[in-house]
Amino acid sequence: MSRRMIIMLIAAGIVLGGVFTYKAVGNYFMQSYFASRSEPPQTVAATKVGYQPWQDHLDAVGNVRASSGADLAFEVSGTVAAINFKSGDDVKAGTTLLSLNASDDIAKLHSLEAAADLANVTYQRSLKLFARKFVSQATLDTDRANLKSARAQVAQQRAVIEKKTLRAPFDGRLGIRAVDLGQYLNAGTPFVTLQALDPMFVDFFLPQQALDEIKVGQAVRAHVDTYPGQTFAGTIEAINSKVDADSRNVQVRASFPNPERKLLPGMYATVTIDVGKPKQLLTLPQTAISFNPYGDTVFVVENKGNDAQGKPQLIAKQTFVVTGAKRGDQVAILKGIKEGATIVTFGQVKLRNDTPVTIGDTVQVGSASSSPAQAQ
Repeated sequence: MSRRMIIMLIAAGIVLGGVFTYKAVGNYFMQSYFASRSEPPQTVAATKVGYQPWQDHLDAVGNVRASSGADLAFEVSGTVAAINFKSGDDVKAGTTLLSLNASDDIAKLHSLEAAADLANVTYQRSLKLFARKFVSQATLDTDRANLKSARAQVAQQRAVIEKKTLRAPFDGRLGIRAVDLGQYLNAGTPFVTLQALDPMFVDFFLPQQALDEIKVGQAVRAHVDTYPGQTFAGTIEAINSKVDADSRNVQVRASFPNPERKLLPGMYATVTIDVGKPKQLLTLPQTAISFNPYGDTVFVVENKGNDAQGKPQLIAKQTFVVTGAKRGDQVAILKGIKEGATIVTFGQVKLRNDTPVTIGDTVQVGSASSSPAQAQ
């Protein structure tokens, strides 16, 4: 081998040795660098999973209506002669509310009463004469018919006069008066509304599948946004005898005592009906669950053991769960986790599988503010 070849081989060995040395030193420093920059624990809030009382129920939105209600109007036309109520009055059945001018009708009644008295005198005279054979049967029959006709006209005229005085058809509260003294009212023009406010009805619809779970007399709760936090207790009054062919829903009516007159016709109410027996289910706050099209997940906090200083090394494990119904801010968990597991409730956005975590706050599930048994 020539001297030149030997020099070239030595040079190549030096170059290759330098490359390998560079890679080894580089790998050493890279490992040292990343080791010094290991991922710090993420601070999260967590909760312990536990069993809570759970009551299935049906929810619906319904319309509040009075047990009896009517927009009052006259059957006949006339001029308002007397107003005997004030807007918002509570009235009893039979109370006179409004009267129309009936002077002409009263005068006509007196005339018809006089004619009826004369017809009665004529009939009584004919009756005596017929007994003595002084008048024929035909005359007696005519006088009897005339008397009946006169009395019928009197009754008819009294009915006309009666229609010009309007009385409350039932106990209730009047609305705002829409008529003034001396005003001419056409027949059928409403002048005030009357509503019976205790009890009140709420009409709502449920799917036909719910028919097997409800019955007359079953307890019902209602809420209206006018009174946040207040619950109105009632019972199912009636269930419609047919299911709507278009929506496949059935109409249900519930009755609610309303002694304070807080419920008014026309309000809408959220109705809740408890069905089935109470049971115990694992629950979590909705904030602990990531709802995804491919499945719902939670982060379970696990302990990998203690470090050199004796502190627990916690990591977050992403786990799929099967969720059930919701109650307020709580969700029932049917599968995926066990009682006593620690679940991240806040801070999931910064987590991935096996991320080190530190628990900064622990929420107790089932507190008064979030208990599914109390949530409405």
